[in-house]
Amino acid sequence: MAKKFRISGVWKDGNGGITHYAIHDVTDAEKRNIDLAKKTAKAEAIKLVETAGNTVTTIVWNYVNPGWYATEDVHVVGTGTDKYLRSDPDKRLTDNLGHLPNYALIF
Repeated sequence: MAKKFRISGVWKDGNGGITHYAIHDVTDAEKRNIDLAKKTAKAEAIKLVETAGNTVTTIVWNYVNPGWYATEDVHVVGTGTDKYLRSDPDKRLTDNLGHLPNYALIF
């Protein structure tokens, strides 16, 4: 069964590489209800995005109209062991998910 997910942040290693993603299950897209984030390893997040029918987008906090808002669709790019997640490539800063909060600095 197809599911919807949101990514709100990442965990990075000492070299700045993303190792984990903060992934939320969407429980009611119309009401923007999502579950608490689950720290998900990069390989598992890639499998989640590659699962047919699943949709994954980033979410960011809007300070003007307080709340979480879905922003960019997330896709898997690369092949073999060189896969990673990327949002829609339109030459914006938000393309590689590196703009999301680094939760390793918080937790």
